[in-house]
Amino acid sequence: EEDFEIIDRKQLPDAAELRNEGKAKPEEGRWSAPILSLAKKASENLALSYGSALKSASLVGFVSKPGSSDSPAKTSAQCHTMEERANLMNMMKLSIKILIQSALSLGRTLDSDFPPLQQFFVVLEHCLKHGLKVKKTFIGQNKSFFGPLELVEKLCPEASDIATSVKNLPELKTAVGRGRAWLYLALMQKKLADYLKVLLDHKHLLSEFYESDALMMEEEGAVIVGLLVGLNVIDANLCLKGEDLDSQVGVIDFSLYLKETQDSDGKQDGGITAVLDQKHYVEELNRHLSCTVADLQNKIDCLEKTNSKLQEELAAATDRIGSLQEEQQQLKQQNELIRERSEKSVEVTKEDTKVELDTYKQSRQGLDEMYSDVWKQLKEEKKIRLELEKELELQIGMKTEMEIAMKLLEKDTHEKQDTLVALRQQLEEVKAINLQMFHKSQNAECSLQQKTEAISSFEGKTNEMMSSMKQMEERLQQAEKARQAAEERCTKMKQELAGRLDTCRQQMSQLDSKCSTLEKELKSEKEQRQTLQKELHQEKDATTLLKTELQQMEGLKKELRKLQDEKQQLEKVCEEQEQALQEMGLHLSQSKLKMEDIKEVNKALKGHTWLKDDEATHCKQCEKEFSISRRKHHCRNCGDIFCNTCSSNELALPSYPKPVRVCDTCHTLLLQRCSSNSS
Repeated sequence: EEDFEIIDRKQLPDAAELRNEGKAKPEEGRWSAPILSLAKKASENLALSYGSALKSASLVGFVSKPGSSDSPAKTSAQCHTMEERANLMNMMKLSIKILIQSALSLGRTLDSDFPPLQQFFVVLEHCLKHGLKVKKTFIGQNKSFFGPLELVEKLCPEASDIATSVKNLPELKTAVGRGRAWLYLALMQKKLADYLKVLLDHKHLLSEFYESDALMMEEEGAVIVGLLVGLNVIDANLCLKGEDLDSQVGVIDFSLYLKETQDSDGKQDGGITAVLDQKHYVEELNRHLSCTVADLQNKIDCLEKTNSKLQEELAAATDRIGSLQEEQQQLKQQNELIRERSEKSVEVTKEDTKVELDTYKQSRQGLDEMYSDVWKQLKEEKKIRLELEKELELQIGMKTEMEIAMKLLEKDTHEKQDTLVALRQQLEEVKAINLQMFHKSQNAECSLQQKTEAISSFEGKTNEMMSSMKQMEERLQQAEKARQAAEERCTKMKQELAGRLDTCRQQMSQLDSKCSTLEKELKSEKEQRQTLQKELHQEKDATTLLKTELQQMEGLKKELRKLQDEKQQLEKVCEEQEQALQEMGLHLSQSKLKMEDIKEVNKALKGHTWLKDDEATHCKQCEKEFSISRRKHHCRNCGDIFCNTCSSNELALPSYPKPVRVCDTCHTLLLQRCSSNSS
């Protein structure tokens, strides 16, 4: 019931020829038997499209048949491009088949001068040029297939050696030459099919270089990449030095393929058996293909389910990102409110401190002025007191002098009284002598006459004595007057000294009262000074408190900066998560073969919860208590909290684009899983 394409037996290779080629090299068949079997299978797979390729080869320049005039221009253009893709794919199949057969017949090591290899590169160049977009530059229009090949270096790091070696070749001056050299080197590395498969897996990147209906954007490109896998059995030794790759003309030589058909005309006898063998092979191949199609359908269903789950997870992640952004905005608002409040409080405290400092300065100035005035008054009072003490000392000295003078006057008066007493005694003696003389005169009246002269002389003497007595009396009166005057002076001096003493005592009492008042004022000033010192200490304490508050404000500012840094880090993390989500969305097409591993990882991750910092006090592995030196660290795989020694490993997880911290148990489990997946 299966439909098979009927192939002309002229187009098929002869089985006897293949047997003769196998017998021609028995020694080589010993070590290259598996490679020959692979080549035979590849040639049998390509034999189905051999006839259609020959038909398309007859159309020089890959010109398609003209469509009907009734159809619109768009459908004709689509048919034209479809025919071009089919022709190119058939020519690619034919060139690969002839290249493998000729390589096996020659010994599998090819040079750059080998014609089938040259024709293979020409056909591959035509396939890569199909549907290329024209890029406009300042110099002109550029249409080269080296642009998409440069993407391989970014997508596959192994191709960086090829790119650097191509760029370092000084002989290559055009993009076409660089593209040809890149193809030569990729074929020599036997990774041409792998590199082109990487390009086809990223068709969103190829859309910048190719049209939507280009061969590399359609299914024919995947078929050609599958055919290129058969070239891994060929060893190519291509020398790029001396090759003029820039000026080579890429024209397909159909004579190689026509000669092959002419040689096959003489081998019609064994063609029937080959057709029957091929029919059995095609039936077996169809059976395998149906099995693979069913498996692929099952895989596609699984991938669709996982894709839906991933889309749900993406939606949940976007919701979580939205909630995180809202939380971030709330945190921003809270930070702004805290910052405004802190700034207001800082301004208020600054104004209060300024006002308090101004009042303190004013009060300090007033107190200093009062203190200076009081100090001046004290100095003046001290000076007055010293002057009064000096006057008192002078008055006391005058009083002592007056007392000495009084004593001297008393001595003089006593001496004068003694002299008066002595003079009175002398007068009495003179009177007695006079009486004796009068008696003698009476007794000696006779001798009076003789002694009249003596009497007269005596009278003169008496007169002199009387005059001297009068003078002495006058002196006594004068002395008494002087004594009375001295006594009056003494009384006056005593009265004056008593008045002065009273005034001095009054002044002393006034000075004592002033001193007591000054001492009281000094005590009050001391008390005020102590209160001022206490106020100064209180103000110093207030300033220290303000300084601590300022330091706290600086700490709050630092915390604000830290929060801003954490916010920036969170923004970076959000951006990285958004980029990771975008990359996940871009890599959904790549994740068809990795979904089973992601399922296992998701199953393993669903059982884990993110443990909060407050809930953990000891390390889960070593059970050591956390402290300032032993910090807490989350494992990004299981969500538990460990110390630094138990979580010092880093691995790349599916949910993180970069390597993150993982505990020792998760590290060993993930390494075992990676090793099992790689095996």
